Amino acid sequence: MTTNTSKSRSKLKNLVPLLIDVAVPVGGYYLLKNGFGTSTLAALGWSSVVPALRTVWGAVKERQVNGLAALILFVNVVGLLLTFVSGDPRLMLAKDSGVSSAIGIGILVSVALGKPMMTVGMKPWLIKGQASREAAWARLRHGSEAFRRAERRFSLVWGVVLLGECVARVVGAFTLPVDTMVWLGSVVMVAAMVLGFLVSGAVAAGPMARMLIAEAEAGTKTGTAATEPTGAEADSPAARPTPLAPLPAPAPAMTPAQ
Repeated sequence: MTTNTSKSRSKLKNLVPLLIDVAVPVGGYYLLKNGFGTSTLAALGWSSVVPALRTVWGAVKERQVNGLAALILFVNVVGLLLTFVSGDPRLMLAKDSGVSSAIGIGILVSVALGKPMMTVGMKPWLIKGQASREAAWARLRHGSEAFRRAERRFSLVWGVVLLGECVARVVGAFTLPVDTMVWLGSVVMVAAMVLGFLVSGAVAAGPMARMLIAEAEAGTKTGTAATEPTGAEADSPAARPTPLAPLPAPAPAMTPAQ
């Protein structure tokens, strides 16, 4: 019971940044726009408050820019600018791809800077709230170039997929009939998401999961071996108990003088 509770708390701890940086602003936008009927401009403006505060807080308090919060803020600013595009229905269709392009560019920049942004969203699903995997992740991040390369590859795949979706939707908006692109745009978006999950899982998340499992098991065995020597170590002279020295023979009893 205690173990399950600890795992749940660890997983929730890993998910909190993702919830604050992505779920709250994105969910807030759709809630304001579709739930309360506010304008797109107002919904984008109000949903930018949380990522703006997170970005400022990170810059002032932690002396670093919060990547996901800054990206969501940038996306919202792009959306605000694109709300002024009106009149031509093809431009209205093309502007929807602006969000994908902004996110894709942000992810690719994070890879180039050596701080892959998609790690925040991937890590909780690989760690699964297990302390052994959390420790294994830290060891691999520090000592395994193959692990870090797979981590960068995961973000790289998503950056390319999102940019590809943007290009496909822009080309479709200006080459296909508007009525066709209205429904085809959603199909392209869903297909891009499926492709991203499949490719990133095959070339990055899957190998990282296998490395994590192997490293966690190795760490567990190392901890066990440290307390109880087995195999050749158990047969080594150092592992054998030191025999006790024999007790001195008792002194002969004194007899009274005759």
